[in-house]
Amino acid sequence: MDIFDKINKNRGPLGQYQQVAHGYFMFPKLEGEINPRMMFRGKELLNWSLNNYLGLANHPEVRKVDAEAAKEWGMGYPMGARMMSGQTSKHEELENNLADFVEKEDAFLLNYGYQGMISIIQSLVNRHDVVVFDSESHACIMDGIWLHKAAGGMGFMFQHNDIEKCELMLERATKLVSQSGGGILLITEGVFGMAGDLGKLNEIVALKQKYNFRILVDDAHGFGTMGATGQGTAQHFGVQAGIDLHFSTFAKAMGGFGAFVAGNEDVVNFLRYNMRSQTFAKSLPMPMVIGALKRLEMVKTMPELREKLWTIVHALQSGLKAKGFNLGNTNSPVTPVFINGNVAEATNIVIDLRENFRIFCSMVVYPVVPKDVIMLRIIPTSAHSLEDVTYTVNAFAELSENLKAGKYKSDKIASFFS
Repeated sequence: MDIFDKINKNRGPLGQYQQVAHGYFMFPKLEGEINPRMMFRGKELLNWSLNNYLGLANHPEVRKVDAEAAKEWGMGYPMGARMMSGQTSKHEELENNLADFVEKEDAFLLNYGYQGMISIIQSLVNRHDVVVFDSESHACIMDGIWLHKAAGGMGFMFQHNDIEKCELMLERATKLVSQSGGGILLITEGVFGMAGDLGKLNEIVALKQKYNFRILVDDAHGFGTMGATGQGTAQHFGVQAGIDLHFSTFAKAMGGFGAFVAGNEDVVNFLRYNMRSQTFAKSLPMPMVIGALKRLEMVKTMPELREKLWTIVHALQSGLKAKGFNLGNTNSPVTPVFINGNVAEATNIVIDLRENFRIFCSMVVYPVVPKDVIMLRIIPTSAHSLEDVTYTVNAFAELSENLKAGKYKSDKIASFFS
């Protein structure tokens, strides 16, 4: 069989909806300034779909620094990978500032969060080592573990946030590495980006008293939003010192581009010299680095942004709960609204929200959630207002009445283009 022929028989779990979904439910175009209100298909919608937690992506001070850096340096400098010709004092300054902020000895910049996480796992563990991981870990973690297993390594998964099962997997891993001579890497998340619940970092760190393992935490959604200073979810639990490797991205609270990993100086230097995705990739362009320095400065010195975020979060989540909506176990800004229904019903709900209520939020369906569950994922930010919250809560109250009346019931996926 021609390798291209088989894709016509299996378009993939999401690709199967391409004909009816592209441009509306999937790959939608949000246009205009990055704000709570953006244009979608020629109409202004209240946008709850961007992980711009602190409103920094389009903050005037950030825009000014970004523009000045682009004018001075262009987007090409520095040329080449960091190891060969792409090293600058600004890259080192950003790494030092990040390490200082998260209270680690050193940090290493990464071009992409997704690619970076895969490469961290690939670099740290070999076929003698065991990875223990949460069942709801982000796709980048899962892909890194898949590569680890493909290379002959072992991975033990524990049910989401189930500490008893986590300990059971650590027991199994300990027995295995006692024979292989390898080590154990436990990977979890600070804030789980879909459902918004927190990884039980305090309980996992406590297990270090019984087992010999290292912890890698993906805190993409916790960095800048959680903890007294925005350091992250480990700070929220008071266990930052117990986290061996702190990973995060600039694409969430910092509203930028790139990522970093921080930890012990020897370990970070090992990653600096062994992460293939960075060794063979062009260095982050100077405007992105200078822009990240400005964003980090604002995260550290403008707590009012985080305070405003949490004001919006509490108002939105309490308002939705008061209207009877199920928000799961979120303890973070991530606000999932769980509704019983199928994919076809989900499309009708989203069309109603966008066309009639002028609200844009992401729709999450199977295989990310179970087949009989619809999740509307709302992301509050400090750029939103309490008026935005009131409007949205009232709109969802009408949505609730429509659900009770069976308005969205269907077995056929809606096509907005038909």
